Amino acid sequence: MTKTHEPPQIRTATDQDIPVLRELFEAGVFESQVHNNDTGADIEQLHDAYFSDAAQGGFWVATQDDEIAGMIGVQRLDESVAEMRRLRVRPQFRRQGIATALMTHAIRFCRDHDYLKVVLDVRVERQPAIQLFEKCGFYLARAREQDGRRTLDFFVDLYSDPR
Repeated sequence: MTKTHEPPQIRTATDQDIPVLRELFEAGVFESQVHNNDTGADIEQLHDAYFSDAAQGGFWVATQDDEIAGMIGVQRLDESVAEMRRLRVRPQFRRQGIATALMTHAIRFCRDHDYLKVVLDVRVERQPAIQLFEKCGFYLARAREQDGRRTLDFFVDLYSDPR
């Protein structure tokens, strides 16, 4: 019998969540899904990295069955552009709509804060994430190679997007 889940709850991350966020980040490192020089320092300095820019950034967790199931962050790049970062979902919670809920929440945040464009990058090996980004309206801007690893840069134009 398949277990049915309630929709994930999304809330602002707190300093108490940092150990779990670090665990999610480290799982991405293990799966070789981050750049070699990415230390995850933003997770350790959650407030400075995501909440100190006059409320123009944010970091959220999705909870399911009283556990943190996933995370996502938004950082301001300039007055009209935001970067989506750190989308991760624990393996046991994947394919349950959690990443979609996190993306939807982050995009809504960007709209509410009058960003005109949202950018993100992803390793070429992360095909399910790429499909999710495309489903959420992101377009491939370019492919690039760094340290022998291919990365794809995506964007969504919120200025002209009628959604």
